[in-house]
Amino acid sequence: MKLFLFIFFTLTFYLGFTQEKKKFPSLSGVTLTGKNISIPETTKGKYTLVGLAYSQKTETDLQTWVEPIYTVFIDQSGLFTYDIHLYFITLITGFDKTASGNIEKRLKKELDPALLEHIIFYKGESKKYRTELLLKDKEVPYFFILDKEGTIVYSTSGQYADQKMEEIESHLEEALTVTED
Repeated sequence: MKLFLFIFFTLTFYLGFTQEKKKFPSLSGVTLTGKNISIPETTKGKYTLVGLAYSQKTETDLQTWVEPIYTVFIDQSGLFTYDIHLYFITLITGFDKTASGNIEKRLKKELDPALLEHIIFYKGESKKYRTELLLKDKEVPYFFILDKEGTIVYSTSGQYADQKMEEIESHLEEALTVTED
């Protein structure tokens, strides 16, 4: 039993970090404001926080992240600001491509206009990204921090938790700018 637990925890630790220190695979899409973005090519030179989802089933968990991420990284009215790129990417594949126009219209109506430039729709095959980024569960969102060269330095997934946000902020300390009122 002890051997089983050792192997289980070793594999869990190893698998949880295998994607870190790997280059983020090139992914291109269009924001809700119509701008073409290619990650990591467009984002080089700054740290980048990427939220990624490939199923509508992630919507509940993704919603738990929107307000905290907006407050910390987009609002920028607090004492601390981060000089980063921030994108939520929706991988739209197969049949969902035909419904993407309706989804885009709905989001443009419902979301704060400040969020629109941060939401990217990718239309194409998702297998490459699911494999390279170890996206195992289509019901949860995934988050990646890319360094200035586009290398993954941290990843997490699932519902928002204060501890996850603290980890994200700790990995973005280099991108932190202190503003004085």
